[in-house]
Amino acid sequence: MLSSARSEARRLVEPLGRRWLHVQMVAASAVDVAAKLGLDSETLVAAAWLHDIGYADELRETGFHPVDGARFLRRRGWSEEVVRLVAHHSCSRFEAGLRGMGDTLSEFPRPSPELEDALCFCDMTTGPGGERVTVVDRLAEIKARYGEDGVVGRFVEAARDELVGTVSRVEDRLLTVG
Repeated sequence: MLSSARSEARRLVEPLGRRWLHVQMVAASAVDVAAKLGLDSETLVAAAWLHDIGYADELRETGFHPVDGARFLRRRGWSEEVVRLVAHHSCSRFEAGLRGMGDTLSEFPRPSPELEDALCFCDMTTGPGGERVTVVDRLAEIKARYGEDGVVGRFVEAARDELVGTVSRVEDRLLTVG
């Protein structure tokens, strides 16, 4: 599954430029986090590779990348847990609400909370060029890139507490396992 996830991500995300660096480092972080926390590595790492494929032009249906990516993966027969993780990664429910797409996102039940938190941690502590960042810096970068008034900027504000809290929970767990 991991080889297929990496290949699919490369095919769909590498042409998007810098986002490919981000995806590669999110996946590397997921390998580490899964090992330290005893999580299902294959599922988490596959979802990390695939979490941003919905940005690929050829997958665009709704313009909301978590849903577009998850729908594609479901059609391709990926495991339902990977599909759910992609759909719900990094508190996408907040942005879905702002876009009026809550019902659309509800096509995908929420994934395992531990895996959902771990993927959010990996995504929200990896900058757009693959660099390690704090969640606060990541949110500031996203807001600066997309603008404060757009839907993504408003998402950052709406989801800030949840994103920061999720990253903090995972950091606490990582500290306790050493």
